[in-house]
Amino acid sequence: MEPIHDLAAETCPNNHQNILIQLGTKGKLDEGSPKESNESPLSSPSFDSDQQTYPEGGLQAWLVVFGAFCALGAVFGIINTSAVFESHLKKHQLSEYSESQIGWIFSLYLFLVFFIGIQVGPIFDAYGPRLLVLTGSLLMVASLMFLSISTEYYQIIMTYSVMGGLGGALLYCPAYGAIAHFFNAKRGLATGIATTAGGIGGIVFPLMLQPLLGKDGVGFAWSCRILGFVILFLCVIANLFIRNRLTSERRPKKCSVWPDFSILRHRGFACAAIGVFFTEWGLFVPLTYIISYAQSHGNGGIESSILLASLNAGSVLGRFLPGLLADYVGRFNVIIGTLSLCVITLLGIWLPAGNSKSLLFAFCTLFGFASGSNLGLIPVCIGQFCDCHNYGRYITVANMIASFGTLTSVPIGGAMLGLGGSTGWTGLILFSAIAYVMALSCYVCARVSSTGWKLWKRF
Repeated sequence: MEPIHDLAAETCPNNHQNILIQLGTKGKLDEGSPKESNESPLSSPSFDSDQQTYPEGGLQAWLVVFGAFCALGAVFGIINTSAVFESHLKKHQLSEYSESQIGWIFSLYLFLVFFIGIQVGPIFDAYGPRLLVLTGSLLMVASLMFLSISTEYYQIIMTYSVMGGLGGALLYCPAYGAIAHFFNAKRGLATGIATTAGGIGGIVFPLMLQPLLGKDGVGFAWSCRILGFVILFLCVIANLFIRNRLTSERRPKKCSVWPDFSILRHRGFACAAIGVFFTEWGLFVPLTYIISYAQSHGNGGIESSILLASLNAGSVLGRFLPGLLADYVGRFNVIIGTLSLCVITLLGIWLPAGNSKSLLFAFCTLFGFASGSNLGLIPVCIGQFCDCHNYGRYITVANMIASFGTLTSVPIGGAMLGLGGSTGWTGLILFSAIAYVMALSCYVCARVSSTGWKLWKRF
């Protein structure tokens, strides 16, 4: 069974023409004549020639994946550690603040990562990743160093949320976009491998921080600095290996650096972008509050950190295995299945879990697997609607829409805990589950609008 391919000859919203990428002699890229196509991504006759234009492997391509792995490990490893920071800040520096107020710290970080990306994507498409990755690296490291000396709420917001969020925005888009330049048929696998970094960071960082922040540890300041040095190491590797395949001479001549919302006229893409919003709306509530839930239901600090590690361990497998499967059975087909699994685990395991440690560990592992696949598959699902020249533009428009979900989800969850009393956790879990149901509906609509009601069609 052959892997499916992404749409390689799609209308460029800024050039108002289709660009067919063909392989020239000695591996060079040439622009073919514009042509119109209303065919689905899975049936375009350009696939045979398009498949040859992507390296689909080789040393340079896999080094790009490694560089993207390190960049995404820095950006999302930190947010996957938010439960540790949330628990510590609530007990120490921000003990007088509500759950909802503390939640804004992590939501603002994610909001800026995704929202600022709306401008980063077109710049990447036009000029490449070098300056973006370097600037993002400096901001990410500086944010943790300044966080180490922050004691007030506004200081933590400015360092962790604003500075870190800006740095993350400059890192994540080039990481995804560079992979799209080197892989087409194997893009799900390559992207899945790179996105496992966030899950691995979510395992390693909490296990590292928990003893450092403990009674016999080095304290909050040096814990942040140590984490900052780890992020510095990852960012150095990212700067060495992330690159794009298209030189300035080979990029489209009229590639604008400004966001282009006209791409939302594509019904399938618009549905998928709204689906990303609801996915992010539901995802970061469990990631942020799972440790607080465990502690409020009788589990100690060390045990709850292991709980978070099991969630991220499941996420590592979830980012890799479904990505591999998606290249063969369809990217949208797989993400629809994993979104369904998210709903099942939230309502069938976490909701009735109560004080049961076995159910909690089962939930963390299964939800980690299902939700991890969402993060790995979203970029390749968006890639179904565009060619590599415009990939940064498409993924950042989708994530800009999703940014409003990341901005509001954690504070909404915190407000539910603050107002709900003993029933607050039930409301929080139901909120996350409903968001996932909406995300599932959007992805089904995106698939149907692109392929019709053909149940077994690969897409």
